[in-house]
Amino acid sequence: MNFKKILIPPLLVLPLILTGCGSSSSDSTETTEETVADTSTDASTDTSTDTTTDTSTDATTDSSVWIINTTDEVSENLYESGTNQGSRVNVQSVETETVEDLEYSVVSATGIANYQVTLSQDEIDTLNARPKAATDFLSGATTAEADVAFEFGEDIGFNSNNDCETTGGAGYWPPGPVCPENLSRTGYFPNSPEPATDDVESGLGAMGYWVNGTSVYQWGDGQSYNNEGVWQTLAPVAEVYDVDVCGGHAANGDYHHHFSSDCLGKMVNDEGTDHSPIYGYAADGYAIYGPWYSNGVLAKSSWAMRDYDDASSTTGCGTVGVRDCVLVDEFDVAAGVVASADGPTTTDEYRSLSGNIFIASTGFFYEDFYWDSALTSLASEYLDQFNGHDSGDDLGYHYHVTITQNDDGVQTPAFPYTIGPRFYGKLQDNSIVSNMATVGGAPDGGVPGGGELPDLPLCEADQEPEIGVCIPVI
Repeated sequence: MNFKKILIPPLLVLPLILTGCGSSSSDSTETTEETVADTSTDASTDTSTDTTTDTSTDATTDSSVWIINTTDEVSENLYESGTNQGSRVNVQSVETETVEDLEYSVVSATGIANYQVTLSQDEIDTLNARPKAATDFLSGATTAEADVAFEFGEDIGFNSNNDCETTGGAGYWPPGPVCPENLSRTGYFPNSPEPATDDVESGLGAMGYWVNGTSVYQWGDGQSYNNEGVWQTLAPVAEVYDVDVCGGHAANGDYHHHFSSDCLGKMVNDEGTDHSPIYGYAADGYAIYGPWYSNGVLAKSSWAMRDYDDASSTTGCGTVGVRDCVLVDEFDVAAGVVASADGPTTTDEYRSLSGNIFIASTGFFYEDFYWDSALTSLASEYLDQFNGHDSGDDLGYHYHVTITQNDDGVQTPAFPYTIGPRFYGKLQDNSIVSNMATVGGAPDGGVPGGGELPDLPLCEADQEPEIGVCIPVI
């Protein structure tokens, strides 16, 4: 079975096709920028609901899976800020370090990928059929050609953010997102991760690293309907036209994927003929595997959508198509619903930050989902509330990226896409993330500057970043 194309959910007017790739050796403005949480603080805990279902501790970090740049390869298209020097790609080093009796894999990476992309004619046609192709592309259509490979960051005709002129990458990303920068980051991943004893929320910003050193983000994009913080949009849906042909983009210079990327899958040789290999590691130290549970069998998310179409449904709001209530506890659907600020109906239009129009059908918002414990109890390929499991296959506890596949082999990212709304494992004090006050939200106390990160500090090439991320001085 081949690892085929991935489509964004069919609620969209035009799905985005993610392509066969490999590695080379609410109304708002037209600007797209995700709010990224500060990753420098210690993890706190929330004891409101304990939903841990097992205590697997036999998962260990495998340092051999990281894609390490042993030849000092640099990007052909992305540069160190203000220079014409290419940024190094992938992971720079993986070392073992013991801190307070805990052993860690210390991963140093630039956050710059080296994907190589080849599009079919159907995929070219899909790009050119974007709703805003006339303005998304400088000439109204992509300059990419069918069956002709191009490199990560190479100009394929997009009308990119002006900031890309200083970093390189202009023409590879759609309007809105900034282009990636070398963030010279270092992440500590415990080699013997531990299950959390309290609830540990995931949130905005990097929740882990993919094996090529780019960032793992979860479902959130920091946006909500009417900016009320109630009906929170899903990045893999609302940002479908804001990602590149590998399904990624940058926020504050940090290149990341919110969902399974075919380019990454090709890089780790995932063909769907066996259990997927490791795609990355979450900040708690547990591995994130690809979408396959076994030969031709996908790992399955146990998150279900609420039923707004049946007025008598216990998960709906009493009127067909109306969103004016939220679940009391998305981890316990039996707790019922409570009145909330009105969201759009399931037939209303929603305008994204990049000005694209969507129908806000069921599955558009985080609040449209709940964990179905009955699915998790089916075991085997069914995952838990954290989007992981220990299936007794000697892999220990691990996460999966989740997708669905129809009879034609078309694949669609499935909520919660990467890790769940909560981490399964404990976040150590030196974790790359901080625990969040609310699911998908900013850290306790808010993000400095009223929702945006402060400027990242500069650092020398051999300097240890104080907060885990800095921009190297050339």
